[in-house]
Amino acid sequence: MTLEQLKEKKAFLFDLDGTLVDSMWMWKSIDIEYLGRFGYSCPEDLQRKVEGMSFTETAVYFKERFRLDRSVEDIKRDWVEMSLEKYRKEVPLKEGAGRLLSWARAQGILMGIATSNGRDMVDAVLDSLNISGYFRQVTTACEVAAGKPAPDIYLKVAKDLGVRPEDCAVFEDVPAGILAGKSAGMTVVAVDDAFSAHLAEEKERLADCRIHSFLDLFGDENCLENKGEPS
Repeated sequence: MTLEQLKEKKAFLFDLDGTLVDSMWMWKSIDIEYLGRFGYSCPEDLQRKVEGMSFTETAVYFKERFRLDRSVEDIKRDWVEMSLEKYRKEVPLKEGAGRLLSWARAQGILMGIATSNGRDMVDAVLDSLNISGYFRQVTTACEVAAGKPAPDIYLKVAKDLGVRPEDCAVFEDVPAGILAGKSAGMTVVAVDDAFSAHLAEEKERLADCRIHSFLDLFGDENCLENKGEPS
């Protein structure tokens, strides 16, 4: 898959954490610190268990699994407080992301964000990186019935942009998000991230194409085509 092929799409839809911005390291440290407050160590399977969940769904999962004596709204508020400064000062764009955003805007391709994160954090990082203006639509999973891997969020962003699903390309870093895009009937590009490196083979199998970074789309040497369909 090349940029010439992607040029035929009318919209690019991006996941945020781990795809557009390098932030998964931050969430792991927050999970460790937060669970430590209640006397828990961070389980190895936690990230995979909450993968794709909305911000609210994740808070419900934490409350139930760890029997936290906090309301769901309090848990969400705690996470916002713990993450906002990091989003404003420590989270960078993924390699080549800025170049792709500029290229897509020059082509007249509409862009939107479909994220499982909370809106306060999304706004903080988009503003700090000065990229808010690229996106006509920003949607969080709390605005739809079900988080990823359900297709709801990607279908909503496409509808709000006025674009058919088949005319959208999705960029995602984890299997749940890839499945959400594929279930929505969209072309999906899997983006590598250090925190999902152990899932590389699964991501490659599920997506239409896997890239190491967005720069690969400009040279295409490392874009790995997948001929199969998701199982």
